[in-house]
Amino acid sequence: MARSHLTLAALATSAVADLQVRGSGAHTAGGEGNFDSARLLTGDGDELIVRVPTSQQAETEQSADLIALRALTPGIRSRLPFDAPTAVGQLPVDGTRAVVLQFVPGTPLDPTALRTDEVLSDSLGAAIAAIHSLPTAFIAEAGLPLLSTEQIRADARRIVARATETRLLPTAVRERWQAAVDDHSLWQFQPTVIHGALAADRVLVIRQDGHGLVNGVLEWGSLRVGDPALDLHWVATLGPTGEQALSAYAASCTRGPDRFVPLRARLYAELEIARWLLHGRDRHDETVVEDAVAMLDGLVDRVLGDVTDPLGATTGPVLAVDEVETMLDRTPIGSSSPGIAMQTDTYDRSELERALGRDVDAEDEDGSDDTHRAPSDEAADQNATDQIDTSSFDLWSSEPPKDRSHSDRSSASE
Repeated sequence: MARSHLTLAALATSAVADLQVRGSGAHTAGGEGNFDSARLLTGDGDELIVRVPTSQQAETEQSADLIALRALTPGIRSRLPFDAPTAVGQLPVDGTRAVVLQFVPGTPLDPTALRTDEVLSDSLGAAIAAIHSLPTAFIAEAGLPLLSTEQIRADARRIVARATETRLLPTAVRERWQAAVDDHSLWQFQPTVIHGALAADRVLVIRQDGHGLVNGVLEWGSLRVGDPALDLHWVATLGPTGEQALSAYAASCTRGPDRFVPLRARLYAELEIARWLLHGRDRHDETVVEDAVAMLDGLVDRVLGDVTDPLGATTGPVLAVDEVETMLDRTPIGSSSPGIAMQTDTYDRSELERALGRDVDAEDEDGSDDTHRAPSDEAADQNATDQIDTSSFDLWSSEPPKDRSHSDRSSASE
């Protein structure tokens, strides 16, 4: 049975010294119930979120998130133009632990808002660039993964190889992906600090002077040094809608230009279909396998008809916006483990749908899910966005993929 918000408030008072709670309420976005969570109003007028995992997977994600949040020291946070959650206390409970986090205001980013709000696009591009501009030394000091370009490329090649072994890849798709991983120039980049699981619903937006601004970023459990294209793959697939954000990102970056970021980002997006296929094979789920095969056929029909547009360094962007959105709308995003091995046993297809802003949560109204959503600019009291795993594909991560619905949201959008 889900813990009530009153029970969670009592746990919070034990986890945080001298905490006085003036009010509490359930905090959920109607997700899958992987966390029991509540939003608290303190005697000082501050707002907190208390969360208790309801599964082993959720507890693993919570632990990864806490490690990453601890690595974000005050000095590191001062370099970011947005807030990241801060853990203020924790308490052992029933074989797991309750964690109390500061509430980060904002509502999950709606990618369609980028079409008409240039200020929001600039804010998003600058926010991602700020993450990628952080010094890498703190990642090593925290014991978080540091992936080299060789490791990153090898991970992508491994996914292509595993998908090829299924004998279900259309020849055109196999050759397209193989050409991309074999294209040496595509992989000449400097790894940077990355969020590792960035998606629209992990970006919290507030309204100011009629425009949206990025106010917070959630779910840091896949924080590492890796390929910056991974954090950008969902923006790159928005086509013209994401172009302004990508331009702002490039203008804000402190490192040298990486003109092949969009191509690698598109490759990562397409490889999500491979992961879905492998998930189905690993789970012996023929329904998932057939679905992945249908998506691969669709990729051939919609994207690969023009042989002059490979995912190679000699050409520009390939995927049309509506085609990519259609494809991604049916493909799950990877989970948040930092491991390099490809594991798909906990793959949850609904995660990508959440990241793309589809109203998946409305279909499942389990009040025990903790999706920390920040109050919308106009309704600042509704802080709950379904969480997604703490990392993207495990290729670019370093732990086994997690069910994104479990990711620990340490901020407004749990």
